[in-house]
Amino acid sequence: MGTADAFPTSPQDVSAAWLSQVLEAEVTTVEWQPIGTGQVGDSARFTLTYDTPNAGPATLAGKFAAADPTSRQTAVTHGLYAKEVAFYRELAARLAIRTPRALAAEVADDGATFVLLFEDLGPARGGNQLAGCSLDDAREAVRQLAGLHAPSWNDPAFIDRPWFAPRPGALDSLRAAYPYATRIFAERYADDLAPELMDVCRELAARSDRWFGREAAYRCLVHGDYRLDNMLFEIKGGAEPLGVLDWQTLQVGSGLTDLAYFIGAGVGTSLLAHEEALIDGYLAAMAARDVALDREAVWDDYRRGALHGVSTAVFSAAFVERTPRGDAMFLDMARGACQLALEHDSLGAL
Repeated sequence: MGTADAFPTSPQDVSAAWLSQVLEAEVTTVEWQPIGTGQVGDSARFTLTYDTPNAGPATLAGKFAAADPTSRQTAVTHGLYAKEVAFYRELAARLAIRTPRALAAEVADDGATFVLLFEDLGPARGGNQLAGCSLDDAREAVRQLAGLHAPSWNDPAFIDRPWFAPRPGALDSLRAAYPYATRIFAERYADDLAPELMDVCRELAARSDRWFGREAAYRCLVHGDYRLDNMLFEIKGGAEPLGVLDWQTLQVGSGLTDLAYFIGAGVGTSLLAHEEALIDGYLAAMAARDVALDREAVWDDYRRGALHGVSTAVFSAAFVERTPRGDAMFLDMARGACQLALEHDSLGAL
């Protein structure tokens, strides 16, 4: 934590002098270009030169607060920037899921500006939830989930961090805001989402008091936005299969929420036919990490987890910068999540 003038708060503010201090090597020039499709944060790739050849990495990736004021305010209100910085500072290195190594992680005291400087995972193949993915890609994503959930499963050292505690009044605000967000979502996409799917969004809004603040029988770290857009495949030129990005929505809850979110909202509807295989793959990966889960015991958590894709699509559409790709993405998320929720009577499980 600190003041915003203690670190660069946008890509254009990243200087050779600051990089030299972080890398402990003399950087002579730095150039940048935007990367990624983030809705509440802006990312860039930096190309560096040094006074001594090969003194440090040729490229790095950086992440900053969104330039768009609506997206930024949403992130600040929910403490997303501070949470992601805390994740990289305190937890990332202790987990088995592959994340980029953070070289700098700073956030302002008011939570409105931050900087994360990472190793560059490229060359890599970026995930694209609008394009979908292969079953092999989905299997790898599910396998990686076990590297997040199993190490933190019911472990206070991970899940009882003070920065996970909701801010005073936060739950009441979420419960009050969700019906409003649903009205915006319904008005905007009334002609694009099938009526029976839109009804799922509305019925969840009517149960917002049950949805927000729900408790899970099994608790672990939950990514919260586990979808293709937040994944890089074949990282480091194919040396490793997958890297997972964007930890602003990290939370504590049921790991089955991440799984259902990924299958329903994270890959669109193209892999719903392989749902059973992906669930089995997750359970096997958890068992391999010494967390044996009885499918029947966690099934209701999975059913409820499908609704996370619904609420995320609705909330995000209402409270982040509107873009053509964002519209397509939120609709795709809602279609898959609502379809999965209907199939498993997720509202009944709630």
